Amino acid sequence: MTRVMGAAMRRIQAGNALTAFGIGFTVPFLYIYVAQVRGLGSMAATSAFVAFAVSALVALPLTGRVIDRRGPVPVVIGAAVAASAGALSLGLSTGIVPILLSALALGAGQAVMQPALATMIVWCSTPGTRTRAFALQFFMQNLGLGIGGLIGGQIVDESRPASFTLLFGIEAVMFLVLAGVILTVRMPHAPSIKDAVPRDESKSGSAWKRLLEHKAMVKLLVLGFVIFFACYGQFESGLAAFGTEAAGISPSTLGFALAANTGAIVVAQFVVLKLVEKRRRSRVIALVGLIWTVAWVIAGFSGLGHGSAMMAAAAFITTYALFGIGEAMLSPTLAPLVADLAPEGSVGQYNSAFALVKQMALALGPLGVPLGAGVPMLYIGVFVVVSLGIAWLALRLGSQLSAVQDRPSLLKGEAVAAVAVKVAEPERVPA
Repeated sequence: MTRVMGAAMRRIQAGNALTAFGIGFTVPFLYIYVAQVRGLGSMAATSAFVAFAVSALVALPLTGRVIDRRGPVPVVIGAAVAASAGALSLGLSTGIVPILLSALALGAGQAVMQPALATMIVWCSTPGTRTRAFALQFFMQNLGLGIGGLIGGQIVDESRPASFTLLFGIEAVMFLVLAGVILTVRMPHAPSIKDAVPRDESKSGSAWKRLLEHKAMVKLLVLGFVIFFACYGQFESGLAAFGTEAAGISPSTLGFALAANTGAIVVAQFVVLKLVEKRRRSRVIALVGLIWTVAWVIAGFSGLGHGSAMMAAAAFITTYALFGIGEAMLSPTLAPLVADLAPEGSVGQYNSAFALVKQMALALGPLGVPLGAGVPMLYIGVFVVVSLGIAWLALRLGSQLSAVQDRPSLLKGEAVAAVAVKVAEPERVPA
């Protein structure tokens, strides 16, 4: 990594951490704010969450092409300004219509930021350093979210709407800080793996058509959807419903479980990184599927009612901690693999496609609530099978990857130099 790349990466990671810190101030309290503090009820709060998902699903299909044509820097800045306006407006809104419009702006801004920041990290890393860069991003995000949520919990007061306005104001400022930091970044060109996808000059079509003809990327998108639906999509929906209804978990225990998830990520991230960065990515993802299978089995034990309430709580907390370990293994694996599959000039498109799949999985995650609350053991059985499916899909994906895409640690010394292109030159974006 050159000096230019290192300086840019440090600024990107710092801005990313500060943004996560700001988001952490509001994410745990959005439902309470809309439903109780503004007195609009649970349906209005649910509609606000739906607005977040809809805005992301509308914005992301258009984002990738803009990133690839104009570069990620203006996209991040524009998204940060939109998110800042949405956050500030949300903190000042009292009616359902302004709250929904604010949620649309905030959701779209946050969604567009994800692939743009990921593309910046790709441009500021080599295939050999990308794994560690994305692991650091994930670590800093979780640390920022955790600290922001902790401090926000000390500020918030349901009897004082102004305390919530303050939280959203802090979030808005952090988005503007991100925009300011990104403005100072001097972007290098992106090193890439040569021939990431075979090219056939006789074929032409839209960027989306070319992406969907890339078999390895399509398999990764399917795998990503299953991963996000089975894990992130269940955290605050189906699994929480299972814990409170079937296992008798109290809200405070659920809070401890979420803390255990974040704690496992923060503690394990760099230990796990040393174990996975020299191994095949497909096998690491398959191992995550097996770890999550164990996590779902333990969750099922907590709902059987054969042990004490303390045993059920311990089992439920362990489930969330195991999910965290799996997440720590995926953070240096999935995002770098998306970048290494992307042909030159299409990194933004590939990152946006993966972010879109993630949003779709999160939007559908609450479908697990009726099973988790009403047919708990069937719910557990379904996600045990889904987790085993993750392992199977990962091994199938491995057969579509080149040796270097599956194990980037093979790139050493001269090999890295052979795949890197003009890493020290400043960005030149076509007009």
